[in-house]
Amino acid sequence: MRSVLGVIAVLIVCIVALGFFRGWFQMSSSRDRTDQKVNTTFTVDEGRIQEDREKVQGFVDQPTTQSSETSAGTE
Repeated sequence: MRSVLGVIAVLIVCIVALGFFRGWFQMSSSRDRTDQKVNTTFTVDEGRIQEDREKVQGFVDQPTTQSSETSAGTE
């Protein structure tokens, strides 16, 4: 059970790291000097995630389309 939780934690960290690398997530902060407070904003770019999802889907669909066209052309 402990190893399963470890694997899940590693997967979550990898997804978050990939998200920051690909621009899916952004963090920004600003400091209010009069109140001594720090405001932090976490932004999720759903459009960017959708673009990458469509690219991956196109990449996954591409080999099956090519292989069916190749086998149809040889018969």
